[in-house]
Parts: sequence; C-alpha cells; structure tokens
Amino acid sequence: MKSAPLLGVCLAVSLAALAGCTSPSESGSGGSGSPAPAPKGTGASSGTKLKIGMMPKKKGIPYFNACQKGAEEAAAELGDVELIYDGPIEDKSEAQSQMLDTWTTRHLDAVAVACNDPDQISTSLARARDEGLTVITYDADATADASKRQFFVNQVGTEEIAEALIDEMAKQAGEAAEVAVVSSSPTAPNQTAWLKAMDAYRAKKYPKMKVVTTEYGEEDQNKSEQAAQNVMKAYPNVKGIWGMTSVAFPGAAGAVQKAGKAGKIAVVGLGTPNAMKKFVADGVVKSVVLWNPVDLGYLTIQVAHAVAKGDLKEGATTVKAGRLGELKVDGQVVLLGKPIIFNKDNIGQFDF
Repeated sequence: MKSAPLLGVCLAVSLAALAGCTSPSESGSGGSGSPAPAPKGTGASSGTKLKIGMMPKKKGIPYFNACQKGAEEAAAELGDVELIYDGPIEDKSEAQSQMLDTWTTRHLDAVAVACNDPDQISTSLARARDEGLTVITYDADATADASKRQFFVNQVGTEEIAEALIDEMAKQAGEAAEVAVVSSSPTAPNQTAWLKAMDAYRAKKYPKMKVVTTEYGEEDQNKSEQAAQNVMKAYPNVKGIWGMTSVAFPGAAGAVQKAGKAGKIAVVGLGTPNAMKKFVADGVVKSVVLWNPVDLGYLTIQVAHAVAKGDLKEGATTVKAGRLGELKVDGQVVLLGKPIIFNKDNIGQFDF
C-alpha cells in the first residue's frame, strides 16, 4: 500500500518529462508568435475532460444567452468538455479580468472571452497563456500580441457588417439622411471596428449621408433607449438611428416607438430575432442585421477544443467545426460566415 504515492510521483515526473519534450509546433503559439507553455489544466494533459471557461461581455443578455446555448450544444456533442459559462453582471472589463484571473488560478484548460476592452483585458489573457491555458477570444477581440491569444472567433467580416448596416440605412432613411448611432462604449472593440468601417464605406458610397452624433448606452437597454431619446431631442431632423448592440437596437426601437415616430425614423441595427420580432411586427423596424449567435457559441467551443487538443495550430487555413463543417481560418481569425438579414418574411423562422 505504501508504494502508491511513489508510483504517483513517478507518473507525474514521467508526464512532466513528456510535456517538456513537446515542440513549439505541437503546442501552437500565442498571438505574439512565442511558443506555448505546457498545459497545466487537467484535460489537455491527462486525458480527462477539458475544462473550458467561456465568458460573455455581460451575463443575462439574450445575445450571449444564445451563444451559451450553442456552446452547451458543442460541449455535449464533443463529449470530453466540461463547460464553465460565467461572466460579469456589468459590461466592465475589470470585472472580466478578475474572473479570468480566478480561472487561471484554477488552471482551466482553455478560456474563451468576449472582450469589453481589447487593451485592459490583455494582461489577464497573457497571464492565462503564460500559465499554460489555451486562450481564445470570440465576438470581440483583444489586442492580439499583448494578449497572446491564439485565435479570435469572429462572427462575420467587419466590412460585410459595415456594408449591410449602411446599405439598409440608405434604403430606409435615404442616401442623404441625417443619422445617429447608439452603441455600448467607446472601447468595445467590435463596435469600434464596425463604426470605422461604416464611416469609410459611407463616405465612399453615400457621401451625402451625415452622422450627427454617436451616443453610448453601455450594455443596458434602458440607457440605450434614453440615449436614443436624447438624439431625437437634440437632432429633430434625424431620419435614422443605428443600434450597434443587441440591447442598443431594441432600446433605440423602443424610443422611436414611444415617440410616435415609427416609419418616420428608421431604426437599423444588430439584434436577436426574438428581441426584435415585436418591433418588426409593429412596423418600427424593417430589418435586423445579425449572424446566428447560437452558431457563434458552438464554433467558439469547437475552436477552443481543437486548439487545446492540438488539432488547430498556427498556420492552419481551415478548421473542422462539427455541424458547421469546415470553416476558413485567416491567420489567427476563424470566421463564422456572412451576416443574415431578418425581416417580416423570415424572422419568425428563428428562435434565439
């Protein structure tokens, strides 16, 4: 009976030696191109279930609830994943970093984070990577080199989202309309990138369209509604409002509806079908631009699993993603696909 501890020590030493023999190409690399540390989590090194922590920008938002649904589907399908889904109750990057540091201390095998601030969270992501965790971002990226994240699971190309939003607004409000933006925060990486691409595309294709202001409602629907109300008071000639998040969009639509300006002010944005069906039915919103967030959550866990298992490495051009098939990998970015336009003809077919 006394030989059991000795056997355990020998086994641990043997596993450590094997881990030390892993080449950089077998382990993958971080965003900076540095070799990955040997994994300290249980699943990647011992054959037990992979512990993957998935963090939204904020818990309780329908959009991220849909991502969670897809993540749980992928975890169940893969069979060797223990999914830990948790996040802050406010869209605060500092709260994300604190939770991420706890996950690092617990030595999860992998983390996947939708980042509220690309710079602030990078230190915690890099720390997780240095401790041997697989580090993935999704929905909203971190600063690649500083965070050492390995892959970013991107819902759709930035230019494609920008063009869809601008074209829909031009169609509904007019090519020379005064329009406004309601977004979450100035630091949100995906919205910042989309707005920059929208400015470039608008200047090129609809040079007479004018953005009069950009307001921020955080990830809060009531604050977003108030921001849209402020826009209508300050700019009485505004003909369109973009809602850049799944809470800003219904917030802006609610403000326009309460003001009795449905059909007079176009509301275009990114939102889930379930959150926007009522506004579409009431004629406040004509179209909803998005992708399938269930698929995004599903893909995120597929990618985290593949990287942790060594099946997806730097330099790959495709990744096998379960029911989604083989998807494109562009550098360190895995792309889900093209945006979907939901309207009165098809929105009832979707339940997320």
